[in-house]
Amino acid sequence: MKVKQLSIFLENKSGRLAALSRALAEQNINIRALSLADTADFGILRLIVDDPEKGYAFLKKEGFAVRLTDVLAVRVPDRPGGLAEILDAIHQRGLNVEYMYAFVEKAGDDALVIVRIDDPDNAIGILQEMGVGLLTGDEVYAL
Repeated sequence: MKVKQLSIFLENKSGRLAALSRALAEQNINIRALSLADTADFGILRLIVDDPEKGYAFLKKEGFAVRLTDVLAVRVPDRPGGLAEILDAIHQRGLNVEYMYAFVEKAGDDALVIVRIDDPDNAIGILQEMGVGLLTGDEVYAL
């Protein structure tokens, strides 16, 4: 149920993001979702790619500061309050959402979000108890 995400520390310098995305393209690695948080000096780029192990090995070899992180791909009912219900249940069980970002692709009638939770194994159980759909890594990489 966990999805592998690439977390890349990038210097906030003109062309750095373009170079990274070009390098992935040259390796035939497709970006499925991304989030970029930055400061004046650096940024953290979070990527879901179609082959995370290959992406990790390649970026590491190219000298990028990269790590693999476990995240969850959560089906969220695409209606007002759908996300709030899921986040309330996670909060009530004492778990913390560290960050999240939306996926461009929908999963059927549901929206799809990537969520990093401090205790992903516990979160999986909670979400399954609620009947919330989770996608496997293979399902996400194939979108």
